[in-house]
Amino acid sequence: MTHATGPDAATLDILDLYRQAGAYHEGHFLLASGRHSPKFLQSTTVLQHPHYTEQIGRALAGALRGAGIDAQLVIGPAMGGVVLAYETARHYGTRAIFAEKDGQGGMKIREAFTIAPGEPFVAVEDVLTTGGSVLKAVRAAEAAGGRCVGIACIVDRRAGGGDLHGYPLVALTRLVFDTYAPDEVPGWLAALPLQEI
Repeated sequence: MTHATGPDAATLDILDLYRQAGAYHEGHFLLASGRHSPKFLQSTTVLQHPHYTEQIGRALAGALRGAGIDAQLVIGPAMGGVVLAYETARHYGTRAIFAEKDGQGGMKIREAFTIAPGEPFVAVEDVLTTGGSVLKAVRAAEAAGGRCVGIACIVDRRAGGGDLHGYPLVALTRLVFDTYAPDEVPGWLAALPLQEI
């Protein structure tokens, strides 16, 4: 099987790709965490375009191979990670599944998806801020018998960087945007209209 040629992980400019897709925003944003930020990346805006998603999936697969991570399965948290897991798996040469909310604060694997005992898998996420969603997907796949050999994301926004809870992490880029608690928002940011994300 052949795939279209294009940028790999080493040459793909993620921030520029988000800008091209209209997914990089500047202003005053109230994040899901309750913190305020002058910048925001909207991955769903990027991932609705097959051309951009194909480039990202190829770059993630290349970065995983480059890091020596060998898996037989790619998993993403629903809903945002479904398309990303599929496209990464397509270029990585594996199958893709997703984990979905279990109604109790965690995630589960659908009965239609099977994971062999000890089957090595990689979990993918778009933007990693705390890692909470992708770790729930990891836990669900581990509970189903799989073995996590790595996590991959488009953007790592964590200030500390490095591995995530002991799992090797591959990121296409690291972008750390300033965020502020509601009572710490600077005047210049407070003067801008607040947009809830």
